[in-house]
Amino acid sequence: MMIENWVTPDRVFDNGVVTSETYVGFDENGYVRDVTLVRPDAAVDKISGTLSPGFVDVQVNGGGGVLLNDHPTIQGILDIRAAHLSHGTTWILPTVITDDPSVIKAAAEAAIQTKGMDGILGLHIEGPHISPNRRGTHALEYVRPMAQETIDLVAKLRANDIAVLITLAPEVTEPRDITALSEMGAVVSLGHTSANAQQCLDAFDQGATAMTHLWNAMAPIYNRDPGPVAAALDAGVYAGIICDGYHVDDMVLRMTLRGAKSPDRLFIVSDSMPTIDGPESFELYGAKVELRDGRLINSEGTLAGAHITQAQGVARLVAHLDVTLERALRMAITTPAELMKRPELGQLLGQHRDHLILVSHDGQSAQRFTL
Repeated sequence: MMIENWVTPDRVFDNGVVTSETYVGFDENGYVRDVTLVRPDAAVDKISGTLSPGFVDVQVNGGGGVLLNDHPTIQGILDIRAAHLSHGTTWILPTVITDDPSVIKAAAEAAIQTKGMDGILGLHIEGPHISPNRRGTHALEYVRPMAQETIDLVAKLRANDIAVLITLAPEVTEPRDITALSEMGAVVSLGHTSANAQQCLDAFDQGATAMTHLWNAMAPIYNRDPGPVAAALDAGVYAGIICDGYHVDDMVLRMTLRGAKSPDRLFIVSDSMPTIDGPESFELYGAKVELRDGRLINSEGTLAGAHITQAQGVARLVAHLDVTLERALRMAITTPAELMKRPELGQLLGQHRDHLILVSHDGQSAQRFTL
């Protein structure tokens, strides 16, 4: 198609790299058709900020007053996506946590029905096959070892070409099941686990490729018992991090960012709850969760998800964690897109303008792009 509009932002984030003096051409329908360092022989609009693909978030429990576990429906997913879209997150992986099998099944059916819908990546099943001792806010009554019904449910999702990320604890999952899930094309991520380092390394050999909210709901590093965190950092697998300043101390995060064998496999997630563009409290498993000084606290006094967006995570990475804007954007866009085998989501070419954002020079604000 013919290019109808050219823009030259102060900077462009594309394929994991920030460049300047770059020209972006849009067709009449608003799709990016060219990204070039050569000035076009046409009118060019100068725009302020860094033009970037929108944020990608692979751990989204809720938003807009909606919790997926309570509303495992198409509408529930769309309402959650709308809340995050207003903050520049253009692609989400709706996340259903440990619950009754009927809830997880309903979420899977809803994910199948959202196939092809804009901004929906698939489904993240976080639990219920996790360690009772590292369950966090997940209800103990629903925690259980890996079951064939979960294997069958993931198989159904994959048969319908729905992307799946499944968080499990290797100590309650047979090695053959990790391999089977991986061979189906599901992304197997370790989390909420009491496993030692060797058990995690074995799980990586069996097909697991990621860690869910690194440091949280898992044993810390000890000098003679390195645990899941050290195993993940040393193996160089993908690892999500909640960057709200509460789930993991900033000093620990700086150490993590310096110490990873494959630093470009670290990424951020929101682990967000209904309070994003919603009320300051909600119910989880029938008990009240309240927002207190930036933390979401359940009736047990435990952190229950996070009250943060990907845009705020990027802002914290730049302002508090000595991270360049380029690396912060990779952690919020490029790497999670690669994890889910959707690298094109980190590229400008082919993107519609509705999937683009403008990020301020200091990374402290992001807004949706308008042509």
